[in-house]
Amino acid sequence: MSDIPTRLKVVFMGSPEFALPCLHLLQKETELLAVVSAPDKPAGRGKQLSSSPVATYAREQKIPLLQPERLKNPEFLDQLKSLQADLFVVVAFRMLPEAVWNMPAMGTLNVHASLLPQLRGAAPIQWAIAHGLKETGLTTFRLKHEIDTGDILEQLSLPIAADETGGSLYEKLMQAAPGLLHNTLNGLAANTLVPIPQELGTNETLLPAPKIQRQHAFLHPEMRVQQAERYVRAFDPIPGAALALVLESGERIEIKVKEARRPKETGQQGLKVAFIDGELEILRLQPAGKGLMDASAFLRGLRQPVKGWLPLG
Repeated sequence: MSDIPTRLKVVFMGSPEFALPCLHLLQKETELLAVVSAPDKPAGRGKQLSSSPVATYAREQKIPLLQPERLKNPEFLDQLKSLQADLFVVVAFRMLPEAVWNMPAMGTLNVHASLLPQLRGAAPIQWAIAHGLKETGLTTFRLKHEIDTGDILEQLSLPIAADETGGSLYEKLMQAAPGLLHNTLNGLAANTLVPIPQELGTNETLLPAPKIQRQHAFLHPEMRVQQAERYVRAFDPIPGAALALVLESGERIEIKVKEARRPKETGQQGLKVAFIDGELEILRLQPAGKGLMDASAFLRGLRQPVKGWLPLG
């Protein structure tokens, strides 16, 4: 990579692990003035304060760190303004008010994990798999009022493998993001990028990517097998596609399905669940309150056979 001009003064905003590679890039190739991340929050049984991965890294590297509870807080806005940044760069952060994103002379740049305008929202990686897309990617765009709707600067496409999981796609996109960000920053510095308004093709519809709630990953008997199998992969590792197995006695055991496939042979033994157009064979699962295990080990540990299954909720 050729160096981004060091005169580019940047404030970075982000919280999760996904944002770290882009932060590393900015630290090396720009004048990184400060990092903005989520406030520390109590976590775990001891309710000790826990920092986001981005905040933890900023402290380790002694990068000035801001963690506002409210992004419209006048004190926070004054701190941001005093930095006199050329550009704000956002990766996986909260929705920003106009008072923030419109502050720097070059505006605010967002790195989003989809090929916009598709998959606007908080969880584009998982929903790309759940919706059955064959490819996804990354988009750099300028922020404006409506979330994820700003003019596109650059995009990078990546294929979605047939066995892709939410975890594996997360890793691929996370590692690819700094390259796209680097190219975009060079283009902005050289004034060679032409922002493109987001538009849909004539036969396209917008696919949503809302923040994932536990119930989004519940499997239902009225699903088609292909959709259920995609959900298993999309929501692995978090929150995990879930259902309740019903034993012969009527007892219910809630499980997360970690790996599943169409049965290779008719009549083959195994743990199978039926949908409207066929069956899925569960290969690995996690019973509530227990660890991950093979389905064969789970079945051996039962004192009675599985009679069927029910959706949760």
